[in-house]
Amino acid sequence: MSSKSSGNPLDSFLDLPTRQKVWRLLRPVAILLIGLLIVYFVVSTAFHWLLNTFYSPIDPNDPSPVTVTIRSGSSTSTIAEVLYDTQDDGEPGENQLIKNKAIFKVYVDFTGVGSKLQSGTYTFNRTMSIPEIVDQLTIGDGHVTQILRFTLTEGMTAADMAESLVEQGVLSSTSRFLELCRTMAGVTTNELIDLPEDSAEVRLYQLEGYLFPDTYEVYEGSSEETVISRLTTRFYGIFSEEYILRAEELGMSIDEVVTLASIIEKEAKTDDFAKVSAVFHNRLEEGMPLQSDATISYMLQSDKLVFTAEDLATESPYNTYLNAGLPAGPICNPGRAAIEAALYPDEEMLDDGYLYFCLADPETGALVFARTLEEHQKNVETYSPLWETGGEDAE
Repeated sequence: MSSKSSGNPLDSFLDLPTRQKVWRLLRPVAILLIGLLIVYFVVSTAFHWLLNTFYSPIDPNDPSPVTVTIRSGSSTSTIAEVLYDTQDDGEPGENQLIKNKAIFKVYVDFTGVGSKLQSGTYTFNRTMSIPEIVDQLTIGDGHVTQILRFTLTEGMTAADMAESLVEQGVLSSTSRFLELCRTMAGVTTNELIDLPEDSAEVRLYQLEGYLFPDTYEVYEGSSEETVISRLTTRFYGIFSEEYILRAEELGMSIDEVVTLASIIEKEAKTDDFAKVSAVFHNRLEEGMPLQSDATISYMLQSDKLVFTAEDLATESPYNTYLNAGLPAGPICNPGRAAIEAALYPDEEMLDDGYLYFCLADPETGALVFARTLEEHQKNVETYSPLWETGGEDAE
């Protein structure tokens, strides 16, 4: 049979004239889609550039006080001049508090608080972002000396932090803080917080993992947006260029590093972080489920030490018994040590192929590690009677 008369109905569709006609029809659509992608990329890049160039604090590591006076009747432009500390030559002075006057005015106009900015003498510092400064200007200088100091510890979840902020008198209720952590509506972050597209659908709180635990100071009456800005800005200061390069070396995104660090934070004491990290890295390399009880605790919102078979069979993107790889997102807000452990696992245990660990001492949180399933089962048989008495989660 001749190759030119194969009888295949697609042959007539695939001949050159037909393909040219199809391409002429599809070409405008393809050009439009490519154009839209280019516009999205340019706008996204420009937004992140503006954010990090003008919107963030002058110096996140300089809390030294800067006193400014806003005269009665000052316009938004005049206030911007004061905060920029404009010199005769137009350059910013040593007391500069904002990076760009125009961005300050745009923010004030966008939030609709221009008429609420109050005159007075204020004490700011260079760790404050534009929203924090605007918050204080709307409160007025009558509260300028009321500074609240609060501490959030490693391993706290967003819900834990919300409750702690209320207990420490920073916020009046948990609802708005948690709503912002969940939806990120109106919350401005930096490019390090680059979440997967489905994060809003699968995560309990989109900002979980990025609310860096530390000790902070804010003015009394600061908004939830201001508090969140302080926490995420601190995360930005902690996750250094070295960390970014190391994540790339491991073939991990920043979000994956933070997710792994959050599990390590919950599974172990600081001394065992790097060892636990090695076990999880080896499991990920082997394509094994992580089988982390800490993710089950987060999924079920339970402090139980031992879970039932029914618990472990619960369908959830956070269930690391049912699903291979990392869970849907971070399960707490890890500190620097856990982040470093996720990036730098114990090399010896990594090379020796350790795949298991379990709790050895509920009182101290000490862990025991194993290479094989047989070794691990023996460890579980030995130590599991102790788990009923309480202590840290076991893997």
